[in-house]
Amino acid sequence: MSPSPVSEAARAADAATERILHDTLHGTHRGVVVDSPPGAGKSTLVVRAARELVAAGESLMVVAQTNAQVDDLVDRLATADPGLPVGRLHGGDSPPDPALDRHPSVLKSTKAADLTGAKVVIATAAKWAFTAASKDVEPWRHAIVDEAYQMRSDALLQVAGLFQRALFVGDPGQLDPFSVVGSEQWAGLSYDPSASAVVTLLAHNPGLPQHRLPVSWRLPASAAPLISRAFYPYTPFRSGTEPGERRLTFGVPGDGSGPDRVLDEAALSGWGLLELPARRTPRTDPEAVRAVALVTRRLLDRGGVAHSERGTAPVGPDRIAVGTAHRDQAAAVRAALADLGVQGVTVDTANRLQGREFDVTVVLHPLSGRPDATAFHLETGRLCVLASRHRHACVVVCRAGVPELLDEHPSTEPVQLGVTVKFPDGWEAHHAVLSHLAEHRVTWHP
Repeated sequence: MSPSPVSEAARAADAATERILHDTLHGTHRGVVVDSPPGAGKSTLVVRAARELVAAGESLMVVAQTNAQVDDLVDRLATADPGLPVGRLHGGDSPPDPALDRHPSVLKSTKAADLTGAKVVIATAAKWAFTAASKDVEPWRHAIVDEAYQMRSDALLQVAGLFQRALFVGDPGQLDPFSVVGSEQWAGLSYDPSASAVVTLLAHNPGLPQHRLPVSWRLPASAAPLISRAFYPYTPFRSGTEPGERRLTFGVPGDGSGPDRVLDEAALSGWGLLELPARRTPRTDPEAVRAVALVTRRLLDRGGVAHSERGTAPVGPDRIAVGTAHRDQAAAVRAALADLGVQGVTVDTANRLQGREFDVTVVLHPLSGRPDATAFHLETGRLCVLASRHRHACVVVCRAGVPELLDEHPSTEPVQLGVTVKFPDGWEAHHAVLSHLAEHRVTWHP
């Protein structure tokens, strides 16, 4: 008998991990870059690499981009190896998550000098930069940079003196690093501080080993082909599960309304598009916001149940997320959910949903009701994040007319010499996703 596709996926993932660890532990280059699609096990790789470096007699620093990411890595590492001394370096105004108190092996301090007993010290890039400037710590031989594509190159430059060799792990399809100031004056320059750390690193070190994780363990078989094709055409990946292996069922039948019909479609196919009538609206479109809230409310009312390789479990509020492009849209959805008596559902922008995982997501399309298609709304990473947080199903709420809007507003961003063109661009990615969603469309006139 031929081996099952799932075991082939596991073997491919294991083989990629072994190659990455070999280059990290035994390679001669100063850096190793790992590209990872959504849900491919970046954090698992970081934890395993840290443990193997320690087992080889090394101590190391780990760089993450937010305090939440740092706390998550500390918790994962301490859980995987309870006897390993792990240092949590933090700022005076950003104490660690109290949940870390359950790990006696975790040491916490605002000063790196207090954590010399820890084999692994983890902190944000900002805290490491402050530490480097204060010069109160000896450099490490090894470092791991997590979510490296979210890190600006100037942040990498600030901490580069703290280590000799590094493993850079990140998702190239996610949102670009955030900057509060315009960066046009640096575009095309080799030292552009707003570029991602990995882009700048590879521009100056083209010979560094580059690897990719080939399997997404988050995205179901219904989602991985679309996300791979639309956002990762040059680094394709597959789902770790086969069609039908994950199912979403409801204990209460639908009532025939638009929200219930789109939920039935999403449960059947993994995708659902609830299309409202075409109209130009304010950014916090009241009808679209209420539609998002109603879909979420009905998902809970109907007793959604997720069946997967992890077992069977109800889809409670903590396993549902609502994604938007703007903070005011997220605030409007929270208010609408509160009016419907819904609590505990995560509602946030794409920026803050990066790296998180849920059973079902409900997305307010970034271009719904808009009169134009700006660079912000066409950013490839924003749509990629919103469409790739789910393990079972994703429902998109959008007004009709977006494909026509895209054709009326082709990309007019100036071409910058020396700037690596990001491919696919947002215009093409939006068309690819909308074309797929059109096959799962439910029109609704509220």
